Amino acid sequence: MNFERELAIARRIVTRSADLSKKHFEAGIEMEDKSDDSPVTNADREAEVYLSAALEEAFPEDGQMGEEGVSKPSRSGRTWIIDPIDGTRDFIRGNAQWGVLLGLEVDCKPAAGVAHFPIAEKTYIASAGGGAWCNDRRISVSNVDRLDRAVVCVNGLQNNKKWPHRDLILDFVSKFWCFRSFSGSPDVTMVASGQADVWIESSAKAWDLCPMKVIVEEAGGKFFNFEGTDSIYAGNALVCTPAFEQLLRDTFVNKF
Repeated sequence: MNFERELAIARRIVTRSADLSKKHFEAGIEMEDKSDDSPVTNADREAEVYLSAALEEAFPEDGQMGEEGVSKPSRSGRTWIIDPIDGTRDFIRGNAQWGVLLGLEVDCKPAAGVAHFPIAEKTYIASAGGGAWCNDRRISVSNVDRLDRAVVCVNGLQNNKKWPHRDLILDFVSKFWCFRSFSGSPDVTMVASGQADVWIESSAKAWDLCPMKVIVEEAGGKFFNFEGTDSIYAGNALVCTPAFEQLLRDTFVNKF
């Protein structure tokens, strides 16, 4: 299936949404903590309202699911999954790593997605069978196949005391050439762009993962979770280049 129209509309509305969110830096950001201790701002909520309305206008038969509560059943077998501001902590602190994520599920499988990072001026798009692109340039994962030359990314280290695999992570990371952690979706784009080789995410929701799964797979990478499936609803994720897939599966899948 060709998702050219869907991606064009998604790209336009996430760019507009990011522009609206940036204005909150001037007006003032109101922040509170959610039940899971993650922050939410007035910008998150307003951006989701805008994205939901724009999607409803363009695709009235499609369902919606958003981080800040948007929920609409699908009449088409398709659902848009919305993360209005991915990296809210970065957004609050004025760092460049925050973005807008918008993914499309078709028959419960991620099929297309956009990840827009306005401060970094990078927009990643991908669709099943259509390749992955950054700012209209095709991207692909690296061909690095040696641990001592590979880059690993791990997200959420501040929560490591909650991890049953805490000691395993430290040992695993020590085998790599380099460690980086810029936040969830920016780390995935590094793998998709050939700048990193492995990403480990111990806690994630579907809106964190839907577009990123399509982007990294279309760039030639692998996506699975600690259970060994490719579901974005498992609450965690493992992303890598083909060279390191078996290592990750042997190390993490069904080990906790």
